[in-house]
Amino acid sequence: MTKRISRRRALQTATAAAALPLVHIRTAGAAGKLSLGIWDHWVPTGDAALKKIVDAWAEKNKVEVQLDFITGVGEKINIVMAAEAQAKTGHDLYAFDMWTVHQFSDSLVPVDDIMKTLTDKYGKVGHAYEYLGVADGAWRAVPVGWGSAPLTPCGRISLLKQHAGIDVQKWFPAEKSTPDASKDWTYEAQLKAAEACHKAGFTFGLGCGSGSTDARQTWGATFGAFGAHLLDAKGNITVDTDTVREVMEYCKRLIPFMPPDTVQYDDASNNRALISGKSALIWNPPSAWAVAKRDAPQVAEDCWTFSNPRGPKGRMVPHRPYFWGLWNFSKATSAGKDLLLHLSQREVVESMAEAVAGYDIPAFPSFNDFKIWEPSSRPKAPYTIIRSAHGTTPNTSSPDRPARPKSRCRCGAAASFPAWSAASSPARPSKSRWTGRRASWKASRADLTRPAD
Repeated sequence: MTKRISRRRALQTATAAAALPLVHIRTAGAAGKLSLGIWDHWVPTGDAALKKIVDAWAEKNKVEVQLDFITGVGEKINIVMAAEAQAKTGHDLYAFDMWTVHQFSDSLVPVDDIMKTLTDKYGKVGHAYEYLGVADGAWRAVPVGWGSAPLTPCGRISLLKQHAGIDVQKWFPAEKSTPDASKDWTYEAQLKAAEACHKAGFTFGLGCGSGSTDARQTWGATFGAFGAHLLDAKGNITVDTDTVREVMEYCKRLIPFMPPDTVQYDDASNNRALISGKSALIWNPPSAWAVAKRDAPQVAEDCWTFSNPRGPKGRMVPHRPYFWGLWNFSKATSAGKDLLLHLSQREVVESMAEAVAGYDIPAFPSFNDFKIWEPSSRPKAPYTIIRSAHGTTPNTSSPDRPARPKSRCRCGAAASFPAWSAASSPARPSKSRWTGRRASWKASRADLTRPAD
């Protein structure tokens, strides 16, 4: 029997429906579409693990998902990012690291609703994530573990012990220890170790390439450990200082013991240097170790990951937080938010951390107890310093800490820290030469600090 609905009743129903909030409704016939541009993980097993999780979500929600993994080598992921923002077309959901959230904040959908749900459930995120993820009073992207990793030293146990007299396992044992155990691991100790290993034919593979994120983090943390900042909180240039001269002097002394092609290094160069057996130490997440397990197991067995040296202002651990955000030109915002929330659940984040051998450091400190990082005589993941990623200041991800994120993102985009490190002269700069460098910096500052297009 068919029941007829009067015109008045139909209008009442339509009015009530219009008052309801819009939601992403999952139905068997939804057949929506969602495209993702995600950073191509350095650990070989990572991409397949993420794809499996996304495919399962897509099947359950009847959403057609296109997942593209975009390499960071040659800045490709940033080039595509900028092109999509300008053209206002491309992927719906994209991966952003460090200062790029602020750089493109005007083109991103606020995600305060997702962040409230997550923080209510898991607690606060690390301070560096908030510093980099909040722009104009709103979260512009969701902090994720994928790709987020401290850039810590990974050294050859035998080479450092034989040529430099350093027992890194004693300084940084797999089990818990006190800061006093590693008090001798300073920047001066790193310099002496680099010289000793260089004499034996093994370099310290620290790069100065302008297109290398690793280089920006390495030298940014080094500058930060010396208290050397290029901009203050108001955006004023602060390069003509004793602390900047001190760190430049250090760079001048260290660079001779680094690879001759250090200024050409990209993010894969230091990995290759370690895996090939040519370098005794690099600063890198554990991707080099993970690839060595597959391609050079004898090298992997001899590697140990430990904390960064201590400088005059402390032990700064460079950290590269990653975020996933939604472009405001996306037509699939609701489905994208649903997927972001799903991928941020503890069990999902832990499964991805397992797949990449502990490379990914989650944004929530409450996740630091994942089993992948449990202490043992030979950790499954080479992180004996997992908690340091959350215990440090924003220097870990944005070395020029006093500067506002908007100004800092310009400084990072210009690769200021590796460029200044590579430009260290054979002799200590004179006052006139230093003034010239300051003038050069000042001339380029307008571009570094101008508002994002």
